[in-house]
Amino acid sequence: MKFTSPGPALFTQRRYGLDGREIGVYKFRSMTVTEDGAQVTQASRSDSRITPVGRVLRRLSLDELPQLFNVLQGSMSLVGPRPHAVAHNELYASSSRATCSVTRFCPGSPAWPQVSGCRGETANLEDMEARVRFDLDYLRHWTPMLDFKILLLTAIKMFRDEQAY
Repeated sequence: MKFTSPGPALFTQRRYGLDGREIGVYKFRSMTVTEDGAQVTQASRSDSRITPVGRVLRRLSLDELPQLFNVLQGSMSLVGPRPHAVAHNELYASSSRATCSVTRFCPGSPAWPQVSGCRGETANLEDMEARVRFDLDYLRHWTPMLDFKILLLTAIKMFRDEQAY
């Protein structure tokens, strides 16, 4: 954050929203960088770019709390398919058509992949495809009860998710 490294406390990162339109997703800055270019390096478990305060924010998923502003603006849903950085979508789009199909829907925070074990770095195509499979499963089987379940699991996993870093 601001008092542990230079830079803004809040930043926006380009992601794909409804119908594949680019949106700026708000986040608390948890790293020494605010990458949003053609290449975005994902955080890893022992990433030296993560600030001390950022480590706590990321561990408890509080770095994503500003996304409530996106929900209020209408560019995101409270729950829905998880949007990835534009650079990551572009990287995997040529290998996976399913990645593109998820961007037709309004993204959400949190999402079914996050509470189902597909969290953290997507180090390879299989990791991204697993996330997309959960997103597609969510879209196929959506109910208000599923959204409630995701919100409840998100609250529980805030304190017990080993994949949050």
